[in-house]
Amino acid sequence: MAIKCLIVDDEPHAIEVIERYLENFPEVLIAGTSHNALRAAEVIKSGGIDLVFMDIKMPGLLGTEFIKGLADPPKVIFTTAYQEYALEGFDLGAVDYLLKPIPFDRFVKAMNRVGDSFGLGSNLPATTAPLPEPALNREQFLYLRVKRENLKVKTSDILWIESVKDYIRVVVNDRELISKYKISVVEQLLPTMDFVRIHRSFIVSLDKIESFHPSYVKVVGKELPIGRNYKQNCYKRFLNA
Repeated sequence: MAIKCLIVDDEPHAIEVIERYLENFPEVLIAGTSHNALRAAEVIKSGGIDLVFMDIKMPGLLGTEFIKGLADPPKVIFTTAYQEYALEGFDLGAVDYLLKPIPFDRFVKAMNRVGDSFGLGSNLPATTAPLPEPALNREQFLYLRVKRENLKVKTSDILWIESVKDYIRVVVNDRELISKYKISVVEQLLPTMDFVRIHRSFIVSLDKIESFHPSYVKVVGKELPIGRNYKQNCYKRFLNA
């Protein structure tokens, strides 16, 4: 099965990066590129586009608003340097949300999700591994919707995140924040090297773990349960952290 994609970004270099990465995925065909949303809309409406790589900060129109305006949108991967739009992107059913500069290994993960979404399984292996884009040396953070504000939270301050029905409870150094998001969505926005899912209801910061036991970890003196299905991955992460 050939997956036809469209790349939409107002930065030529950003398009070039995705084009170069996609050279390693022969199952994905680039049907076109566009520097503006109006041209992209024409291409999508003509049919045949299965997947769109969509920048969010486009001139005159946010990429999220562009996707909302399509009657029958294709699958989408949002690409942007602005993390604060991530939760909205996932709310729109995006396959993935890639932060620029996009590392190649993170791009591969997104393409595996594309394979899953088209019923191919994780069956889009890269044929080669190009040099990744250089990472920016900047502090990572999340924007969480708390009451009526989008609150900026440094990921280095997070101790753990707990799922409570339709909400998450984010425990940081000096307070607890309640936000109406799924824990699975927030998990995808966290730096994977710094956090680990230990239970269907808990994600913890590896750096904040004081000790671990076969059935729990201890963070600032509090015991958090390790789920049976998460034990093997947890031990591997704990020992290699």
